[in-house]
Amino acid sequence: MRALRVDAVIVQAVIAGALSFSHLHDLASAAGQGGWKAWAYPVSVDLLLVAAWRRMRQSQRAGQAAGGPRLWFLVALAASLGANIATAGLLDLDHVPASLRVVVAGWPAVAFFGGTLLAHTPHSPAAPAASTPATEPHPAPAAVDTSDRDALPAPSTDTEPAPEVAAEPVAIPSPVPEPAPAVALPPVLVDRVRALADEHRSTTGSPADPDAVRARLGLPPSMTASVAAHL
Repeated sequence: MRALRVDAVIVQAVIAGALSFSHLHDLASAAGQGGWKAWAYPVSVDLLLVAAWRRMRQSQRAGQAAGGPRLWFLVALAASLGANIATAGLLDLDHVPASLRVVVAGWPAVAFFGGTLLAHTPHSPAAPAASTPATEPHPAPAAVDTSDRDALPAPSTDTEPAPEVAAEPVAIPSPVPEPAPAVALPPVLVDRVRALADEHRSTTGSPADPDAVRARLGLPPSMTASVAAHL
């Protein structure tokens, strides 16, 4: 049979809880809360203290701010500590001041409000650490067989590079303009062309140039063929 081990911390907690419970009962009874109500006060204070402590620890584990639970933990601790000090002979329990009676009478509303806030405070558990996928080892590069490469003869460096042949430009033939068709001249111009041609032949002894005749008549370049047809 396993021996029952008595933890000193648990024993100390039981003793401290019993004494605090008794002091709270005596203070509530002295403040006018008799009968079962005097026993309910210490239960209310101790439950609020434990609830605030648990919620504060949960917030710390989740990495959240524990301002609200810490506030109610301090309120319950002040109520328990105040009752312990008040019943230590510093307060006449037969003549309790009116202000203390008001505080004791209003405690149930304060405890109910604090317990409700603690019970409805959103709590999200701590997110588990994201597991990093194991990286697969990269295969080692295959060894290169250099035996055949070393057996091959080294390339000769004495050969001269082949001379570069400059590409000759390819001449693109320009399009030959088509001769303009001869335009029939009126008889007056025909006579004038022939007169100028005869004059030029008698003066120079050579046939007249069609462009020169056309220029003397003031005709456009497109009329050269027409003038040459009547020379």
